[in-house]
Amino acid sequence: MQIKRSKGSSRTKLLSLSSVFQELKTAMSSPSQPEVPAPLDNLEIQYTKIFINNEWHDSVSGKKFPVINPATEEVICHVEEGDKADVDKAVKAARQAFQIGSPWRTMDASERGRLLFKLADLIERDHLLLATLEAINGGKVFASSYLFDIAACIKALKYCAGWADKVHGQTIPSDGDSFTYTRREPIGVCGQIIPWNFPLLMFIWKIGPALGCGNTVIVKPAEQTPLTALYMASLIKEAGFPPGVVNIVPGYGPTAGAAISSHMDIDKVAFTGSTQVGKLIKEAAGKSNLKRVTLELGGKSPCIVFADADLDTAVEFAHNGVFYHQGQCCVAASRLFVEESIYDEFVRRSVERAKKCVLGNPLNTGINQGPQIDKEQHEKILDLIESGKKEGAKLECGGGRWGNKGYFVQPTVFSNVTDDMRIAKEEIFGPVQQIMKFKSLDDVIKRANNTSYGLAAGVFTKDVDKAITVSSALQAGVVWVNCYMMLSPQCPFGGFKMSGNGRELGEHGIYEYTELKTVIMKISQKNS
Repeated sequence: MQIKRSKGSSRTKLLSLSSVFQELKTAMSSPSQPEVPAPLDNLEIQYTKIFINNEWHDSVSGKKFPVINPATEEVICHVEEGDKADVDKAVKAARQAFQIGSPWRTMDASERGRLLFKLADLIERDHLLLATLEAINGGKVFASSYLFDIAACIKALKYCAGWADKVHGQTIPSDGDSFTYTRREPIGVCGQIIPWNFPLLMFIWKIGPALGCGNTVIVKPAEQTPLTALYMASLIKEAGFPPGVVNIVPGYGPTAGAAISSHMDIDKVAFTGSTQVGKLIKEAAGKSNLKRVTLELGGKSPCIVFADADLDTAVEFAHNGVFYHQGQCCVAASRLFVEESIYDEFVRRSVERAKKCVLGNPLNTGINQGPQIDKEQHEKILDLIESGKKEGAKLECGGGRWGNKGYFVQPTVFSNVTDDMRIAKEEIFGPVQQIMKFKSLDDVIKRANNTSYGLAAGVFTKDVDKAITVSSALQAGVVWVNCYMMLSPQCPFGGFKMSGNGRELGEHGIYEYTELKTVIMKISQKNS
């Protein structure tokens, strides 16, 4: 079976989500808009096996699992199901590739960067194919995947490639007759477990800094969305990475994921996903070999709109902050606090905006809301919506399933939400906007911080003093002021409290994949 590749160049500049939203609206109003080509027709899936040592393998157990198209509920293909035995094989390959004297360990840092740049060029070459795969496998709106996800992958990978030969140590003035310096060295074999909501982007966020620093990796893609990761394996081999440097083991969390987390010969594990699973991974890491851990976990992010904010801007960003990718974003603006003097008007405009959403197959032109990822998430969202109704929130629009096929949820807006309701406390991960009212600055800061999460937050105000005061007080790893979901690979990303440990992206994200070594040399200070 062959996969058709796209021809020609594609856009490589990283778009902020705000610009993507604008381009999506333009594309909807003009179906022939040239910035967004049609997805590939009749895309055949070639790569469904486990990737170890630059070769394709059947699972040791012989098991396979189905991959479902969430828009149609139909089986796309079956993928080899890796478990502990396959993880062991991958770790052995990765450890061999990391040995002193191996091609990877003796490679110049600048050459590692060149391989990452080459990989970015291959992603750009296959931009259209990868965007189509993301839409089919993950239910992601094709135009969004094409404009944002793939372009963001290219930019992030090139950023990491540029760092490869710039991971510096320091010389340290020390006491006595010694010369002291530090080295930043690769940690070793890294297990990387990625989520289903941004499968390709999170794949790049994980492998980019790890490989740039000289580590080797075993990647476990989410069982719902393994197809772009497996396609990336073919590009990694084509780019020229030595065998064993990147290994990809699709499988389930309780088997393959657990094997990575508890493996005695894995030196670091990185995970993006739910807080509940993050706890299990950290526990397994501690009980095994105390491997290094970075976690990017859940969120229930507050978005605060003051009465002096530009209302049009705030409504649009608040809408996109919770409805983008069907609400399946860890940073979703899922606790919306609006000052009481503008509350009614804000609710009215938000409902009008939500009703403009166009649902359907994400491959089709003019669609801006696709399906939820699977039946489990679909049912969880509908259950939380029902809880909102029962607990007294006012349902302004939506509130149920959309259509007869696929895991679609109507865009839903609740007003009169109180802090003690389930929809105000639990991470919904769906297209559900909860709008709460506040009276004073001190009150809203206290309420915004009254959560176990601390991933992101938004503040909308024209008052600079207020913006600085609130952003300083909010317990969140990222705070957006008069915008939301604006990300770039130069900026560190991660959470406070139970939203995670460590950072991804930026200089801090690079250093998460290094160990710091101090070297002290005794020297003679005698005159000759």
